[in-house]
Amino acid sequence: MKTAINPTRAENFPEWYQQVIAAADMAENSAVRGCMIIKPHGYGIWELIQRELDNRIKEEGVQNAYFPLLIPLSYMSKEAEHVDGFAKECAVVTHHRLEEDKENGGLKPAGELTEPYIIRPTSETIIGESFSKWINSYRDLPYKINQWANVMRWEMRPRLFLRTSEFLWQEGHNVLATAEASNKDARRHLDVYYDLFENVLAMPGICGEKTDDERFPGAIHTYTVESMMQDGKALQASTSHDLGQTFSKSANIQFQDEQGEMQLAHTTSWGLSTRVIGGVIMMHGDDDGLRLPPKIAPQQIVIIPMIKKDADPKVVMDACHDLAAKLKAKNIRVFVDEKDIKTSDKIWGWVKKGAPVRVTIGGREAENNQVEYALRTSNDKQNSTPDEFVANIDGYLTDIHDTLYNEAKAFLDNNIHDAETIFDLINFFRKKTNIGFVRMPIALLNDPKFEETCKEFSLTPRCMPFSDNGDMVIVGKSY
Repeated sequence: MKTAINPTRAENFPEWYQQVIAAADMAENSAVRGCMIIKPHGYGIWELIQRELDNRIKEEGVQNAYFPLLIPLSYMSKEAEHVDGFAKECAVVTHHRLEEDKENGGLKPAGELTEPYIIRPTSETIIGESFSKWINSYRDLPYKINQWANVMRWEMRPRLFLRTSEFLWQEGHNVLATAEASNKDARRHLDVYYDLFENVLAMPGICGEKTDDERFPGAIHTYTVESMMQDGKALQASTSHDLGQTFSKSANIQFQDEQGEMQLAHTTSWGLSTRVIGGVIMMHGDDDGLRLPPKIAPQQIVIIPMIKKDADPKVVMDACHDLAAKLKAKNIRVFVDEKDIKTSDKIWGWVKKGAPVRVTIGGREAENNQVEYALRTSNDKQNSTPDEFVANIDGYLTDIHDTLYNEAKAFLDNNIHDAETIFDLINFFRKKTNIGFVRMPIALLNDPKFEETCKEFSLTPRCMPFSDNGDMVIVGKSY
């Protein structure tokens, strides 16, 4: 069977992934090693994810702000564990100007800085410095800040969206009065993320806590949503961290309590990045390209005019734009593709871009008050009147979302395998045709053979699922 994307997922999943991005015209590698250019279709998806998540964040009483890209080295040095966790990924600015290199030609760095700056890998340290000035009393708490920003973590093996040296994200930073409030806040923001995954991205996942070795540097608890891609590997889709008083101590974030005593505050941080777009591709894509959940599709409905020699172009175009106007009145994102290229090329182009619904209108459809449409989840052609199509469009979009979610949920559920011993774990991953996660008793992390097994099969503990009350751990391969 001929497919739009070659190789297929079964033939070469990593290459299929790259080809989907190229065919959907989402992003490409830049001249800066490890960094990507996000093209309009890819960025349009990110904008819609931003909008959906930003609304949810603000409903939690969080305000947006912005902090500097450059972080003084001395700020990072205050928190030893945090620095150690990011040291190998940091990009460092050491000079503040360029000058002519008279000996070798071209330009060379000049004006060495008194103190180097780190291009932010994350912002706990510099935001903590501001919190120490802004927070004085229990009346100032809770204090909740989020920023939409770019970060830099030097990446040796880049892959578009999944791992790039520079990527886009949001990072929330909250200050709370007590350990109980801090932990509750970290858990709450994981719930916010999971609502986004289920109801916007159609991405099921496993919510749980990271093991000690997998925690965020400086955190006392790290909570995560782990999603399963179609090749059975895990993608850490988002994380929320209970930082306790770790950064309050290093940044001196104190407040006067109701009894007039000075107390160290508790903080949380939580983030989601553009790598979630990679997750959408790998979870929902098929061998014809991208399949987008409707809420993040830049064009939810694409209308394609089919103007043949015997058709009146004006009649066809009027029918297309009349339908578009009715859909826009319902706040549907609709696009009439008037490009002067073959109709078949337009159709396949939008299949590969993952447009949820395609509509074609030719002379016959225009004259008979009909439209032909296809949902991306089935690609079966169907007919209706324009008014019937408009009346049913919300149902079509809901059906697409539900179909994507249910397919992914069934795949996840069918590929979680139970193990009682380390030998069960070894036997599962030794068989190369086996994919997915293994769920095993948490006590097996202390088995002497566990670390050796992880190295042999490139495994990591993904999380301790909340649903198992901390008694079990999920293990698998990951991105």
